[in-house]
Amino acid sequence: MNPSINWTDDERRRAFEQWLHALAPGHGLDPASVEPASSDASFRRYLRVRGAQGRSCIVMDAPPPMEDVRPFVRIAGIVGAAGLPVPAVLAANVEQGFLLIEDFGTRVLLDELKQASPQQADPLMRMALKALVQFQLRVPAAALPPFDASVMAQELALFPQWCVQREFGIEWTTDQQAVWQRCTQQLIDSALAQPVVAVHADYMVRNLMLLDGRQDGLPGILDFQDAMRGPISYDLVCLLRDAFVSWDEAQEIDWAVRWWDDARRVGLPVEADFGEFWRQLEWMGLLRHLRVMGIFSRLKHRDAKPSYADELPRFFAYANRVALRYGPLKPLLRLLQPLSGAEVAAGYTF
Repeated sequence: MNPSINWTDDERRRAFEQWLHALAPGHGLDPASVEPASSDASFRRYLRVRGAQGRSCIVMDAPPPMEDVRPFVRIAGIVGAAGLPVPAVLAANVEQGFLLIEDFGTRVLLDELKQASPQQADPLMRMALKALVQFQLRVPAAALPPFDASVMAQELALFPQWCVQREFGIEWTTDQQAVWQRCTQQLIDSALAQPVVAVHADYMVRNLMLLDGRQDGLPGILDFQDAMRGPISYDLVCLLRDAFVSWDEAQEIDWAVRWWDDARRVGLPVEADFGEFWRQLEWMGLLRHLRVMGIFSRLKHRDAKPSYADELPRFFAYANRVALRYGPLKPLLRLLQPLSGAEVAAGYTF
């Protein structure tokens, strides 16, 4: 076994080795070739195992009870049945948290965009937008759990708990907590007023892969296990206001209009007025970004993954921009500015 692969304990390593050795002959794999592939913000990690004729597969190592592979298996079946490119599950040990899945290679869209010029980035992002329209059109929302008010409130609560209190050591006053409750309730109300579609829930360029040989040109879609049914703008704002790459607003609007035109053309229930849709998208994005700041702070303080907190300034920039722009959300600036260090004095208000 590759010594660069760290195991939480010998028992899990032995269970993995036993499981993989039993599968290897049927899938033509070499257990001695296992190497790290990637990790993510959860307790999951991914290993690559190679086989004959250059073939390889990915192993998901998702240790129970911290992780549950059943949602991944279920959603992979739903999205795959809709004709979208998600990795096939080749073998599963649900009880132990091991999956053998199709390998989509190493061309992550995030990496491609970081090396691309603006002219090269545009067709890559249009490909991601095309795939999103197809995801929303084809994946049956009714088969997914709801992204409802209670889930939104639970996610928003991560921000004061982990970002405000743990990351910055600030305790809000009763008045500040009231401001938070009023503003976040408006965000929840706005989200719930939107048409409902299938939501990937983490539709970012780090979860999209460039694939060779697909006639429809769609990227491979990863990390879909948290898919829900929810607001139509959610995945679009995930893509346009990403955790690890940012664009100027003119470019965001250009891509949003392109998605909006395509969505209307295929009959998705999108808002008829783009200006109102953009407002919905910005408010949806603020709800998500507050949640993500809480998650990234929790990763640092609870899970010993401090690098995610390095992206907090990007999210404060997103959040301050939206809170400044819309009158009902402006009170949030008084809560955000002491954390972000931003002194925002003027801006467009709607």
